[in-house]
Amino acid sequence: MIKAEEIYGYLKKSSTFFLLAGPCVIEDETSPLQIAEELKDITDRLGIPFVFKASYRKANRSRLDSFTGIGDKKALNVLSEIKKRFNLPIVTDIHEVQEAEMAAEVADVLQIPAFLCRQTDLLVAAAKTQKIVNIKKGQFLSAESMRFTLDKVLQSGNEKVMLTDRGTFFGYQDLIVDVRNIPIMKSFNVPVVMDITHSLQKPNQTAGVSGGDPQMIETIARASIAVGADGIFMETHPKPLEAKSDGKNMLELSKVENLLSKLIKLKRTINEIDKA
Repeated sequence: MIKAEEIYGYLKKSSTFFLLAGPCVIEDETSPLQIAEELKDITDRLGIPFVFKASYRKANRSRLDSFTGIGDKKALNVLSEIKKRFNLPIVTDIHEVQEAEMAAEVADVLQIPAFLCRQTDLLVAAAKTQKIVNIKKGQFLSAESMRFTLDKVLQSGNEKVMLTDRGTFFGYQDLIVDVRNIPIMKSFNVPVVMDITHSLQKPNQTAGVSGGDPQMIETIARASIAVGADGIFMETHPKPLEAKSDGKNMLELSKVENLLSKLIKLKRTINEIDKA
């Protein structure tokens, strides 16, 4: 079993960007394995460090009748199978203090959802597992204020932390991406990730289902790499419009390799510019 310290060091030392990707949520017991296999094949060929992402449960939904998962135990078993079969580290969300230890039995990275990034008890519980903690910046917070969120984990004895931007509220039904957030959060000396799919959500729609703007995924991805993002987070699905959560802002699985290939070339160019 690879230790969290080794995974964290591997991601930090990468000469390219690393990738956190997968479906929004475990929808069944077979399709996540197929997605993981394809993503592993792509990232192996491109030389991109890869962490498979899927929530075992979606706790933050607009409507009571929205899909939340297939059951915690079943979903975690699927993530465990992906980890074993493909030798992949796993990132998944936690929402309450008691979930931290349970998720840490499978996950290498515990992700704190943006809406919960100020929940002190949740951050401390995640920190105490000694897993990598990926904190998403609240849509309502400045990059500068994430220093205090980060400190809660560091002061709880865990230095394996990443920060992820996923856009900032612009009115009630839109998000904007301020790329200044990336260098600001990098100044805290932790890896910084850009979520290139959730940042294109159209929240608070009258139907109770978030919209999206997936045609802008490549634009956000290019801008993020250009200003120094260490990692890219994205959700992907073979048929996004049939996905049971966040389908309207996902990248279709068949388009992943083309995007990543472009980003690799851009990253190499940026590295050369930085050396000049």
